[in-house]
Amino acid sequence: MALTSTLFTGLSGLNVNQTKLNVVGNNIANVNTIAFKSSRALFKPQFYVTDAGGTPADGDFGGSNPSQRGLGATIATVQKDFSNGSIEPTGKATDLAIEGDGFFVVRGTDQKYTRDGSFTLNEANQLVTTGGEFVQGYGVDEDANVQVGRLQNIDIPLGSLTQAIATENATFEGNLNANGLVATGASILNSGPMMHADGVTPVDPTTALIDLRNPADLATPLFAAGSTLTLAGSRGGRNLPALTFDINGLSTVQELQQFFNQGMTLDTASAPPAGTALISALPGDPAGSVRLQMTGHTGQANALSLAGTAFSNSANSPGLSFTDDAASNPSGESVATSFVAYDSLGTPITVNVTAGLESKANTGNTWRFYATSAGDTDAATFDPAAVSEGSRIGTGTMTFDSEGRLTSSTGTTVVIHRNNTGAGSAVNLNIDFSSMTSLASSESSLTATGVDGSPIGTLSAFSVGVNGIITGMFDNGLTRTLGQVAMATFNNPQGLQDMGGNMYMTGGNSGEPIIAAPLQLGAGAIRSGALELSNVDLSEEFINLIIASTGFSASSRVISTSDQLLTELLNTSR
Repeated sequence: MALTSTLFTGLSGLNVNQTKLNVVGNNIANVNTIAFKSSRALFKPQFYVTDAGGTPADGDFGGSNPSQRGLGATIATVQKDFSNGSIEPTGKATDLAIEGDGFFVVRGTDQKYTRDGSFTLNEANQLVTTGGEFVQGYGVDEDANVQVGRLQNIDIPLGSLTQAIATENATFEGNLNANGLVATGASILNSGPMMHADGVTPVDPTTALIDLRNPADLATPLFAAGSTLTLAGSRGGRNLPALTFDINGLSTVQELQQFFNQGMTLDTASAPPAGTALISALPGDPAGSVRLQMTGHTGQANALSLAGTAFSNSANSPGLSFTDDAASNPSGESVATSFVAYDSLGTPITVNVTAGLESKANTGNTWRFYATSAGDTDAATFDPAAVSEGSRIGTGTMTFDSEGRLTSSTGTTVVIHRNNTGAGSAVNLNIDFSSMTSLASSESSLTATGVDGSPIGTLSAFSVGVNGIITGMFDNGLTRTLGQVAMATFNNPQGLQDMGGNMYMTGGNSGEPIIAAPLQLGAGAIRSGALELSNVDLSEEFINLIIASTGFSASSRVISTSDQLLTELLNTSR
């Protein structure tokens, strides 16, 4: 009986060492498997036969220990080693490695967990595993804020997602020359003389344009019904966009004044006022005649010009021409600049900003700025029924102290109307002059150094941060958050069930997954463009291979020895 039990004891040794060999062989086979976690087989005694129980000691006897015989070994457990493997850079954006604890969450038919971050994008630009499971994470709202709480497939729509952002802020830098002259001079342009066709009726703002004549030729109208006026002047040497006015039999002098104000970007509400006025005859003009006088804003940067064909009439009638008034003197310290803003569709809009030295005082200087834009739809088309402020979208002041520092500014929120363009709304633009100074210099400078917003752009690349945030890069220079990779941790990762293919599922002793963003609730960090290697230690596995094979050989020797003894016993009994 004893020899028979020895056979089974040896057999148990074969079994456990065979299992250890299997575990070691599996570890070695997966030494180059991405994110593979090695295992180890742990043994324990199978059970014991008690030949004699122990007895306690008394006054006459010292007691005895129990006598027990072991009947072999069995597998205690096959235990996973979830320590980190080395991180190997790959340069591929879809490759992700976990540094620290945690698992990626993936979903196919079931929700599973993996450390293998060798992901790729499928035909729908969704992040998937090599087996086709969807990588799970958090999406973003329309303002690109991550919406934590509900897991979803991660979409990275390279080449298909387009984005444009309306401009909201423009930051200016520069120095406004404090030693300059106060901008008191302005351009003054006078039209040729005009008179009513009957030579008697006074011309006023309500006079019809078709009734206006040149005093030297009362038979030929200055303006004819059905004709079109085109105005394309310049301001401060910068060409202004062309504006047209279709004349009919009811068009008036007042409408013509509004047309010039809008086309030449004149703000009639400014101080000092600018605009087009009807004035009495100048010395040498025929009695009863009048002229239109156009007055610009102060400063050289606001100088007006209607040279050449800047003002034309499609009717080819003599029309009106403008010349400089004797008092025209656009002088004083001023500066102009321009920058490009964008509406919600990404349409570029040029914004011009002109600043002039308005006043000086013992406490500092005050500058006035004007913001204009041909992209303002209220200014792009002339509407005789509307009172227009030209293409002005805003005006305000900058006040500096005696050390040239900005102390206050007004009117820094301007509105660019985008009616009937398809854009969602007007562009509400905040202008920041806080970095401006007003110190003595040779000339003034004004530059828009920071303008947000962007034209349309296509998603061309992306990256994943250590916190799992996926940032998309557009070919227009814009960056936007696309989502966030989620991670799961477990109170007892040893309790997970290995489903093969580097996939795990919750087990009875693993605990429920704690799903959160990387670097939260014990989760590790994400390393983008890298993969976690296997944590198999080949040197250790070769040693385990020797130990297991030695144990296997020794157990087989026990069996062969028992077999020889049984044979000897049978031969003896014959």
